[in-house]
Amino acid sequence: MEELILHYYLKVFSLLIVTLLIIFLYTFYVLNKDLEISDRLIIIKKNEKIENLLSQNINNLSKIESIILNSYFKASNILLNKFIHFGEFNVKSNVSAINLLEIVSNPSNIINRITIVEGWTNKQLKFELSKYFKNIKSVPYEDIIADTYFFEKNSNYETLIENLITIKSKYMNNFKDNIVYNKFTENEIMIIGSIIEKEGLDREDKKKISSVIFNRLNKNMKLQIDATVIYAITKGQYNLKRKLLFKDLKIDHPFNTYIYNGLPPKPISYVGKETLDIIFENYKTDFLFYFFNYSLNRHIFSKTYADHKKKLNEYRYKK
Repeated sequence: MEELILHYYLKVFSLLIVTLLIIFLYTFYVLNKDLEISDRLIIIKKNEKIENLLSQNINNLSKIESIILNSYFKASNILLNKFIHFGEFNVKSNVSAINLLEIVSNPSNIINRITIVEGWTNKQLKFELSKYFKNIKSVPYEDIIADTYFFEKNSNYETLIENLITIKSKYMNNFKDNIVYNKFTENEIMIIGSIIEKEGLDREDKKKISSVIFNRLNKNMKLQIDATVIYAITKGQYNLKRKLLFKDLKIDHPFNTYIYNGLPPKPISYVGKETLDIIFENYKTDFLFYFFNYSLNRHIFSKTYADHKKKLNEYRYKK
C-alpha cells in the first residue's frame, strides 16, 4: 500500500515537473518569439494599460499569449521597477516581447534634431522651436550657443533650453584661463561673437574681423560696425530691405557703434561654436579697417585709414 502511495506521489510530482517545464518553455518561447507588430510606430497614451498596449499594437496574439505577456509586463513592473512610458516609440518589425518592454520602459526612442544657425534672430529660433513645442518663449542670445542639438520627441521645452544653457556653460568653462576670457566678460564675448556672425563670411573672414574688433577696442576706437546699425534700425529683425544710408549711421541708439564707443549692450544674434573658437584663438593682425567689395564678394582689410580710404575710393571708381 505504501509503495502504491509513493508511486502515486512520484507520478504526480513527475507530472507537475513536466507541466512546469512545458509552461516555462512555452513562456520562454512566447517572450522571445518575434511579435507581429501592427505598426512600427507605437503610440502609448498617458496612464494607458498594458492590455491596451498589447491588443492595439500586436496582431494574431492568442488569449494565452496575451495572458503571458501581460503577466510578464506586470511582473517586470513590480520586480524590476520597469514602468511603461507614454509617448511615441519606433520598433523593429522583428521585435520580441522582452525587447518591446525594454523599448517602452525607456523614454521615447524617437529623436528630433534642431539646428540653431549662427547669426539667427530670436524670431527665427522661435519659429524653428514652434515646430516641436508650444508656448515658446524668447531665448536670450547670450544664453546658448548656435549648434545642432538632438532631443527626444516628447521632451519638455524648458528642459531642452536648460540643457542648451548647460552645454554653453560647459563650453565656456573650458576657456576660463584663456587670455580673452580674462580681458572680457562672458557677455562681452557673446556680443563680440554676435557681431562677427553678422559681419563675417567664412572662417578666415571671421578671424580677420575678430582681430579688427579687438584692435579697435584696444585703441578705444569706435567699432563702426554696420550690423549694429541695422540691428538698431530694424529693432533686431534685420529686415531693412535697402542699402544702409549715411544718415542711418547717425541714429542715436545704444546699439549704434558709429555713435557710441565700445560694445553694444547685448548680443545682436545667436553665436556659433566655430565663431567662439575663433575669438578664443585670439587671431592677431594689424588691421583696423575693412569694407565689403561686392565685385569680389569679400571684405577688404587695411591697417591705416589712409590705405582704407584709398582702397575704398578705387572700389567706388571701378563701380
